[in-house]
Parts: sequence; C-alpha cells; structure tokens
Amino acid sequence: MVTASAVLLVALFVTAAGAAPSPGAPGLGDPIYPLAGNGGYDVQHYDIDLRYQPATDELSGTTTIRATATQDLSQFNLDFALKVKSVRVGGEPAAFRVDAKDKTELIVTPRRPVGKHRPLVVAVEYADVPSQVLVDGIQVWHRTETGGVSIGQPRSAETWFPSNDHPSDKATYTVSATVPDGTTALSNGILTGRTQLSGWTKWSWRADEPMVSYLPFLALGQFEFNAGTTGRGLPYYTAYDVSLRELLPAAKANIERTPEITDFLASKFGPYPFSSLGGIATSGWEAAIENQTRPVYGNSFWSGTSQEWIVVHEQAHQWFGDSVSLKDWSNMWLNEGFATYAEWLWGEHKGQTTAKDVADAFYSIFKADDPFWKVVLSPGTRLFDSAIYKRGAMALHALRVTVGDDVFFRIMRGYFAKHRGGHVTTADFTAFAEQVSGRKLDALFTTWLSTPSKPPVGPNGTPVTATPQSLRLATDMLAAHEKPHQHPR
Repeated sequence: MVTASAVLLVALFVTAAGAAPSPGAPGLGDPIYPLAGNGGYDVQHYDIDLRYQPATDELSGTTTIRATATQDLSQFNLDFALKVKSVRVGGEPAAFRVDAKDKTELIVTPRRPVGKHRPLVVAVEYADVPSQVLVDGIQVWHRTETGGVSIGQPRSAETWFPSNDHPSDKATYTVSATVPDGTTALSNGILTGRTQLSGWTKWSWRADEPMVSYLPFLALGQFEFNAGTTGRGLPYYTAYDVSLRELLPAAKANIERTPEITDFLASKFGPYPFSSLGGIATSGWEAAIENQTRPVYGNSFWSGTSQEWIVVHEQAHQWFGDSVSLKDWSNMWLNEGFATYAEWLWGEHKGQTTAKDVADAFYSIFKADDPFWKVVLSPGTRLFDSAIYKRGAMALHALRVTVGDDVFFRIMRGYFAKHRGGHVTTADFTAFAEQVSGRKLDALFTTWLSTPSKPPVGPNGTPVTATPQSLRLATDMLAAHEKPHQHPR
C-alpha cells in the first residue's frame, strides 16, 4: 500500500577519481522547445506508484526512476510541477529545489556525484492537487465529474510523475494507482493486478514496450471497464466514462471498431507494434491523443455514429509517433501527416472517397494567399497547425502519385520496419523513400515540405478537379477538433 507521500529512489555510483563532475543540462536543445527534457542521463524505466482521492483530486505516491548517467553528474534536473516532499539518490537523501523561473524544473543535487555510465536509480516524494497546477498557464490535468485524467502533448507528465520529458528518451513503465473501491484506474499496457486494500483497490499496469514521456496516461474515475482479447489474441481493454451518458452508445460504436481498424492499418503499414490494444472514452476535455496501446478520446467526437475517423487517426499513431517516434519536435509532420493520411486510406477502404479526391479538395480549399501554405513542415516550427496534418498528408499523397502504389506502400512498410521502436527525422524518411523508389525525390519533398508557398500543381500532379462530395468531406475534417493546442516550452 502506498503512503500519502511518494519517494523517488535513485541508485548512485560515485564518479571516477580525478574526474570533474558537472550539472546536467536543464534542456536538450530541441529546435522548438530548447528546455524540453534534461541532459546528463538516459532513463530506462519508470515505476509510478500513486494514491488518488477523486472527491478532492488529491494525488500522492512514489515514482522510481531507473536511468544511466551519460556524464559525471554533480546535479541533474527532472521535469515536474507538483509539490515535492523529499528526494533520495542511491537511497540517500538528496538536496532539491524548484527553478525560480521555470516551476517545472526540479533540480536535484545528490550527496555524492554520479559517475558516467553508472546506474542512476532516483526517488521523489510528492503530494498535490494536480487540477490546481498549471504548466505554463495551461491546464494539463483535467478534472472530470468522477475523477481526473492526465492528457496533453507535448507536456502531460509534469502533473503526475517526474520525468525526462522529451520524445528522444523512451523508457518502459509500471503504473499503479490505489483508489477508493468502485473507482477505476486506467493506464497503458497490460493490467497485471487489482488488489483489495480495505476500502481501496490498487490497479497495476505494465508497459513493456518503451514509450516517450507524453504517451503514458492516467485516467481515474467511474468507468465501464471491459477486458478481453482480440480475434488475434491480443489483450484488449476499453473503458467508458459513465458521465458521458447519452454519448456512450456512439463512443462504444466507434471505439469498439479498434481491432478492425488496426487490422486494416496493419495491412498498409506492417504488423501492429505493441502487445495490447484498446481505447478510453473520457469526459472533461475536448480532444484525443494517441497514448501508446490505448488512445484516449474526449467527449467532442460522439455526436454521431460514424466518427471512426478519429479512431483511425489515433490508431495510426501507434505505428507513426508511438513506435516510430520523433528525435525532436521539429519533425512533427511525421506523426500527424501520416495519421491524417491513414484517415484518407480508410475512406478509400470503406468506399467513401479516394485519397486523390480528398487531396484535391484540401488543395482547392486553401487558396494561394492562405497562411496555411506559409507553414513549413521541415524543419517544422509548429506542432498543431492544420498544415502539419493536411499538408503533411498531401505530401505523402504526392509521393504516392510520383512513385506508384506498389512502391509507395513498400516505402511505408519498410520505413516502419526499419525504425520500429526507434527515433526518426524527416531526413530518415526522405532518404528511405529515395532508396526504395530508386529515384531522386528532392524536388518533390522541397515543394511539399520546405517551401512556404502553395505548390503550383496539386498533389496529384494534374489540374485539380475536386468533387462536391470530397469538398464536403474535407470541410468536415477541417471543422473537427483533432488535437489539443498545447503550449510553448
């Protein structure tokens, strides 16, 4: 049973004699968010053990971080915004303070330096009310009618566990949450246990495939929880916030198509990359996010029965974004352009439209003087602008038209297979596309990814003839709320 406070354990090994330990950098120099993440260590595993009271939104617990020092460390940072009670490094109490300017930078000074290449097992004791904590003025932990949910991109970890919060540092996770009986605690991966504790229940989850730090989630409250297996034998978990009420039938009708949609995407991109599957419908927020193995959907998608496009989008991220992850945030189109194009492929599969018609429609909708065309995808400077999604998808369609269907899908499957579980940049994708196609594609990628103006011809390389049906579909897609607009770092 977890006490009301949480302890962060850090295994410490002193530096070699004669070396000069120094502080780890307070950021990794990301092109968009220079202070995202921290230097000096690489995380292998997070063990998060929490206690939550939904009536008051009080969260407390223990996060244990197992890492390796990448330099001789005299001091290091963790990204965290809740109130810290204690920090231990190597089982010994460590000094800590919060950066005076950036309240999400927890600065830890161990009693003894940590040597380069040495294991770093770190511990922080914390307790707070996460819904009262803003990250750069933005609400990241969302209060619901029956509990709370941690959702956000690029930042969500800071309001429930300390981390090295940058997409370049993947780790495995175990997450346990002790909640009052009748409350459900949901997270990623596989449910490993539910333990009764005298009026409380401890839910335990394990994610064996490494994740980047914005993909773990915690959803706590009153849910209709279902656990089973897919037709292919994968553990399959879905949960529906009971406060959705009249929206529940539509949420279930769409999310329960996840296995069917996943099988379709696997036929295009390659085998599903993880060991469990599912989806969560919550209340209290309006967007959706591709949490690894278990996307979480807000309450804005279920006004009709045919909203499976959002499930397609978030499931496509399991390949592109979750398994094949970004080296830094400037490559965001590799996540969102790919997931958006998956929606177009699903439309083809269902006989609703063709990717050609949708690409032509978007090319027609955005006129030459529209700011849409000023957004450069590579190197990117924004995360959630519409162009990251739609221009990114048009770039993929232009590639498909140029190289032909057979080569295009060999590129997509081969790119995923080569980088599965790893990190990528735009250069990795464009070089692989050239390798597989046997063609120089510089002009195509420069036009669609790096030129701040409307390409002279559409992604089909011919005069645009968008149909009324495809224009209506494109307009509906634009109106849909696809992502939370988060905040600068």
